[in-house]
Amino acid sequence: MPKLRICLILICACFIVGCSPRDFLTRRLAAALIAGSETFRAPQQFWLRTGVVTAKEYSSPEYLVLQRHGWITGVNVPCTPAPGTRASGAPACWDVALTPLGVDTFRDLLPNNAPPSQYFGVPVARRELLGINGIVKDGNAAEVDFSWKWTPMNEVGASLYPAGVTYNSSVEFRHYDDGWRVAESHLPPRGPTLEDALKDPQPAQ
Repeated sequence: MPKLRICLILICACFIVGCSPRDFLTRRLAAALIAGSETFRAPQQFWLRTGVVTAKEYSSPEYLVLQRHGWITGVNVPCTPAPGTRASGAPACWDVALTPLGVDTFRDLLPNNAPPSQYFGVPVARRELLGINGIVKDGNAAEVDFSWKWTPMNEVGASLYPAGVTYNSSVEFRHYDDGWRVAESHLPPRGPTLEDALKDPQPAQ
């Protein structure tokens, strides 16, 4: 009974001073704010360039995946020399094209009104929040550690973001007059914003 009476007193006091559920940074609130933010919900875009690309780009992990699936093919060609330089001795490049299988795969992922282009992006994956690992508070600021993973949206996403890989990130929260908010990139940084946290995530051990 004494404990229940104390809880009721605290709840009543909170209503009197105008407390909001967002005034208490719990793991549940942190998860809801992260998962509901536009930055976290934005789908991952994969940008594909066809035509002449550098050898470095053609041998990148993403392009190697596309090659293994038979979606792109490349022919070795001379690179276009930079203005004011000789063509002789120019490093080798690759003329990349979609295979018939690649055309079928990517055609369904592009909008119907998309103009023909040698550089286009397609949504391939979404982030899924797995949980909050911990919260460190410091006055009106806090740092929240969380785990997440990519959820593929299509066949291309499944090939680029294999299942089973999880990431750990940290993001700053700030307490305002209306409660806690995830730090946005347009505010003066005190800690990692959500956009920064998702740029270079660390694979979970």
